[in-house]
Amino acid sequence: MEMKEGLKKLEELKQKASLGGGRERVEKLRREGYLTAEERIHLLLDPGTLVEFGTLAGPQPAEFGPAPAYIPRDGVITGFGQVKGRTVGVYAHDKTVQGGSLGNVQAAKISNLVRRASELKVPVIALQDSVGARIQEGNKNLGFDSIFYALTQASGVVPLVSAILGRCAGGIAYSSALMDVILMVQGKSQLFITGPEVIKAVTHEEVSFEALGGAAVHSEKSGVCDLVAPDETGAMAMIKELLSFLPGSYLEQPPRGPSRDCPKGATEKIREIIPADPKKFYDMKKILRAVLDEGDFFEIKPRFARNILTGFGRVEGFPVGIIANQPMHLAGALDVDASDKASRFIRFCDAFNLPLLTLVDIPGYLPGVDQEHRGIIRHGAKMLFAYAEATVPKITVIVRKDYGGGKQAMCSKPMGTDLVLAWPSAELAVMGAEGAVNVVCRKEIQESRDPEATRKKLVEEYEKTFGGPFESARKMYVDDVIRPEETRVKIIQALRILQNKKTPRPDKKHGNMPV
Repeated sequence: MEMKEGLKKLEELKQKASLGGGRERVEKLRREGYLTAEERIHLLLDPGTLVEFGTLAGPQPAEFGPAPAYIPRDGVITGFGQVKGRTVGVYAHDKTVQGGSLGNVQAAKISNLVRRASELKVPVIALQDSVGARIQEGNKNLGFDSIFYALTQASGVVPLVSAILGRCAGGIAYSSALMDVILMVQGKSQLFITGPEVIKAVTHEEVSFEALGGAAVHSEKSGVCDLVAPDETGAMAMIKELLSFLPGSYLEQPPRGPSRDCPKGATEKIREIIPADPKKFYDMKKILRAVLDEGDFFEIKPRFARNILTGFGRVEGFPVGIIANQPMHLAGALDVDASDKASRFIRFCDAFNLPLLTLVDIPGYLPGVDQEHRGIIRHGAKMLFAYAEATVPKITVIVRKDYGGGKQAMCSKPMGTDLVLAWPSAELAVMGAEGAVNVVCRKEIQESRDPEATRKKLVEEYEKTFGGPFESARKMYVDDVIRPEETRVKIIQALRILQNKKTPRPDKKHGNMPV
């Protein structure tokens, strides 16, 4: 083929690739309020940085139904680019090409991208919008298998982020579940294994796509979704902010930003946040705002298991992963969902070298028949496992209650934390004073002339003996008791000291976490 003819052919194919399934389908997509695959990538990446591969790849012959037309890219854009000057691997499904369905060629492009990103030690961003497997390719379509394998091998090597930007089914759901962070768009994203039609045929249940797998369902009920954006532009902004806390791979340290102070006056008012009455609630986020740079807290799973907070922040520019009890919900007690949420986040931070900052106000694990039947023993143990195996710097600040099994679950001194700080308001005990007295001194109370007076006296004695942080500090379960307004400074000092921490792991293949 002559150069002139070849260049003409190339231009035609490039234009065809850019149009995807054609102008009509692109216009239909936009009328429905969605962006094209190209628009999504350009919104995410720094201008002019996309290096695409597999642009001219085409579909395999069909084993069932009509033969597919040759459309370059085969319904997915794959390549590398930059986000705020840092290299990432990215792939985006093109919904205008056979619904973004995945065949072997598309799968080969995606799995190849994941492998290359893992070798190059750069994050992978998946912009997902696919109906699932391409049925026309029949039994020879084993595309998802290769993607599942590639993602599993890349897990813990590089950060993996999945943005669900449309209606995604089947293998797309599982591939997203194998990634570190899942993001959805309110009112536009749905994620499920089997759709409403199949569910109706099998179980006779009628459900809409949104009620089955919308952003509200997965961010509030299932816990599958980590972040919810108001629109696709907001989704890309969230991804960029998330990446700002993460290194390119497990071999790097998180990118340190400029040091910025917490909001003016927040430090001075921090001691006023906790009520004098230990039975009253308060918002733990107010304490975070008084500790973090500019008070900024990038929360992960904010709508799920709200009794525990997980997310990212910075202290003197150091990115940190934050785990904190939230007394506003279930008094900050740990239940099945909170244990799952926190343990996964802890392991994510440990995989990518983010120090763990734990703020404690916990009455213990949530009691109840429902929790026992749902497996709180197994799920609660995930917290113990995650903290104990983490080798990153670990700093624990006890601000109020630190009771029972919650002590260990929130990274106590014997669980391997590097520094335990306590406020004067901290209460460290096996259980609360009233509960302990009712269990230990039941007979004495019953046989006394004035049971209420006796109970009150015993509660006061228990609180005096075990209630405050000073006895625990004397026994070295607490490293220091500090004024609340010193908290930020003490954390900064600890991070400076611990930034070069190296902890050798025991010689083994891997642990057996109680998943």
